[in-house]
Amino acid sequence: MSGGGCSIVWFRRDLRVEDNPALAAGVRAGAVIAVFIWAPEEEGQYYPGRVSRWWLKQSLAHLDSSLRSLGTPLITKRSTNSVSSLLEVIKSTGATQLFFNHLYDPLSLVRDHRAKEVLTAQGITVRSFNSDLLYEPWDVNDAHGQPFTTFSAFWERCLSMPYDPQAPLLPPKRIIPGDASRCPCDTLVFEDELEKASNALLSRAWSPGWSNADKALTAFVNGPLIEYSKNRRKADSATTSFLSPHLHFGEVSVKKVFHLVRIKQVFWANEGNKAGEESVNLFLKSIGLREYSRYISFNHPYSHERPLLGHLKFFPWVVNEGYFKAWRQGRTGYPLVDAGMRELWATGWLHDRIRVVVSSFFVKVLQLPWRWGMKYFWDTLLDADLESDALGWQYISGTLPDGREFDRIDNPQFEGYKCDPNGEYVRRWLPELARLPTEWIHHPWNAPDYVLQAAGIELGSNYPLPIVGIDAAKVRLQEALIQTWQQEAASRAAIENGTEEGLGDSSESAPIAFPQDTLMEERPAEPVRNNPPHGTRRYEDQMVPSMTSSHVRVEEEETSSDLRNSAADNRAEVPTNVTTQQNARETVNQGELLNGNRNTRVQNNATMWLRNAAEDSTAESSISTRRERDGGVVPVWSPPASNFSEQYADDENGIGASSSYLQRQHPQSHQLMNWTRLPQTG
Repeated sequence: MSGGGCSIVWFRRDLRVEDNPALAAGVRAGAVIAVFIWAPEEEGQYYPGRVSRWWLKQSLAHLDSSLRSLGTPLITKRSTNSVSSLLEVIKSTGATQLFFNHLYDPLSLVRDHRAKEVLTAQGITVRSFNSDLLYEPWDVNDAHGQPFTTFSAFWERCLSMPYDPQAPLLPPKRIIPGDASRCPCDTLVFEDELEKASNALLSRAWSPGWSNADKALTAFVNGPLIEYSKNRRKADSATTSFLSPHLHFGEVSVKKVFHLVRIKQVFWANEGNKAGEESVNLFLKSIGLREYSRYISFNHPYSHERPLLGHLKFFPWVVNEGYFKAWRQGRTGYPLVDAGMRELWATGWLHDRIRVVVSSFFVKVLQLPWRWGMKYFWDTLLDADLESDALGWQYISGTLPDGREFDRIDNPQFEGYKCDPNGEYVRRWLPELARLPTEWIHHPWNAPDYVLQAAGIELGSNYPLPIVGIDAAKVRLQEALIQTWQQEAASRAAIENGTEEGLGDSSESAPIAFPQDTLMEERPAEPVRNNPPHGTRRYEDQMVPSMTSSHVRVEEEETSSDLRNSAADNRAEVPTNVTTQQNARETVNQGELLNGNRNTRVQNNATMWLRNAAEDSTAESSISTRRERDGGVVPVWSPPASNFSEQYADDENGIGASSSYLQRQHPQSHQLMNWTRLPQTG
């Protein structure tokens, strides 16, 4: 066992020993102490849900067993401040280096920047690595060095990169353990007694852990993959990879998935197997969507809270908790939707096509705020993934530049016969409809009375009537869109007449409160602090966003043409010394209340970073900001120095398949919003 001078390997969502760059770097450096810090309060409103915590518990046990077999245990710590816990571990072990792998959600970017800043100041060498993506977000840009705004262009660029993704690393043969005798493990509690009974059922269907992920990948590549193009939309059988929870927790690397699947594609191409080649292309596209979700999150760090397009600022969302409850409980009266929601509650899982159906129904038919649905998915999915879920819900809501047409409603009846043609999926999750003939299984309200009686169904009693008629929903949606465009036109006229400051003005619409069972905690905004520019970075480290308030104030002389060109302005230059003096009234008038605040006990760490942090060694940028929401902070990315696994695929070609209805009919509404002008709600 080695004493001082050892390295800390900080595990997060990279719970594997295979193809783990941070672990490999630690092993090369000498003695290693492996650490996992459980600080869920740092996630604020995105505190992990029950099934997600169950998976994490099993995965950590699996990782600890693997690390022990290689020579070192996994040290677990319970904390409310990850950086403080890292400092304590370093002091108790005498470690001189910290290695970890990148994450790309906004909170992790802030936390990781803070960790590098604080630990570097303590004389600790800190290095971070890419283990979650094929290519880093800052390496994939258009010909002008700007980030892509559509998936098709992004993925085409990824597939045509001049260099292939790095080959996956083998697991270490052995690990020299560091001296952790003065660093005892904390007992981590992931479930209470009430949750244990429900969680016990999950182990019948799922096997968390990196070696089990490896088995699942091998089974898929050698089995369902070859017919993936033909069967991927079928919800009544195992036709997808089921890798998304493994990918989310980093039990298998996306690079290994990519390389194994590409090898299979080359093999099938040599055989002349066109169907196999097509299956690989479609499956890799689902991997590409996962990549794109991180790309969007990095380049637009508030995409999980606000739409990328501004045309829904004035949309009259239906704030109806009764609708929300019926959707959650699978009591909408639409069998495919209800079956999906009951499966989600029982298993923590949904087929990607069913995810599209239930989320589209939520947004288009019920017209509930999309963030409600995204938050419920976060609370209930095994593979709950902030970046992927945000991309999926924004796609369904039509708030991506290449998103689905907002006026398009997927009729659950017709979708049912596409992905569940024999009704087996519905019968499995809706036993009250089990005796209904297939002819009527997806629209029981049309079945003759004698058919319903023979099946033991009494609509409105043991199975609900449709909560909203599809035809009525279409009419209501068109009326809502007309109202939206009228209000937007009035707003633009006011802007041009100089009577309104701009689309960032939140006084027009109050934030839509979350239902109590999904209520997000919020805190007041923090005061502005100035931050001087700092030194250089190493290219191998992670690029970290610089969030500056230099563009907080929308000038009165801005015209509507500025709004149409806002996409080009989205990457503002990095100021060196920014001083922002604005009072609370100006902040409210700008609609910039960021509410990026997390849990009141823990978020002091992230807030202090936003107030005091200087440039990370990995980004030449200054930070000067307040903790505000919706437009008050402009993300600026420094230039380089030198899957959503299988979720939210479109009907045929997925994201980017066609131009949006809004883009065709109202092109002025279909522009990427400058973050200074984003509304509070959407």
